[in-house]
Amino acid sequence: MLDQRLMADGLAIDFSHSSEPIARQVARGLRHAIVSLQIRPGEMLSEQEIASKLGISRQPVREAFIKLGEAGLVRIMPQRGTLVVKISRAAVEDARFIREAVECAVAREAARRADAKKVAVLTDSLARQRRALRAKDGGALFALDEEFHRLLAEVAGRPSAWNVIEDVKPQMDRVRYLDMADAIPMSIVIAQHAEIVEAIAAKDPGRAAAAMQAHLTEILRSLPKLADRYPELFEEVTAETSPL
Repeated sequence: MLDQRLMADGLAIDFSHSSEPIARQVARGLRHAIVSLQIRPGEMLSEQEIASKLGISRQPVREAFIKLGEAGLVRIMPQRGTLVVKISRAAVEDARFIREAVECAVAREAARRADAKKVAVLTDSLARQRRALRAKDGGALFALDEEFHRLLAEVAGRPSAWNVIEDVKPQMDRVRYLDMADAIPMSIVIAQHAEIVEAIAAKDPGRAAAAMQAHLTEILRSLPKLADRYPELFEEVTAETSPL
């Protein structure tokens, strides 16, 4: 049994405290490294190298690559390796569209079902986000943002909705992580979260859904600026790839 924390080029996995299959843990670790840009778009990943550095067989790494390919983060190139694909603006647009449909419904349901205890859970999340903002802890802010949206699904009584969102948002996450200060200042994000919580506490489904929609629309304003600033990380927009 692997009982130590192992590192591999931006990949950190603790195999000792999880009963999940190793392939799933590797996929999660690689996904985080790609999303957080520790592994950059355009880099090649070696199945053998990662397996060797993690001290595991190649099979779980191969399975992890397949999962990441399904998420649109890598392209498996037989006999050549696995390429971390560049950020697709079209894929980001698609993911945001799906998130809006699901999360606006989640916000409506949360406003209908939330009691004082559930509102307190969301309020505590906001307090932790504000502490992380004051500490200028970008990594914690990103994790707390994830937690907030997961908690909303739980408050709504629709925890499986978060699983759907997790499957579609990897490309969005890379944009969010690329430069959180340039994309959407976290003070704005937290204020938007607070507006969602206020609407839920007021048991106003329409207001909660509208606040969520406004929150998820922010990325549409930041995306072109980030693509212009970091062109090497984005796919070129052509007539075929343009969302318009």
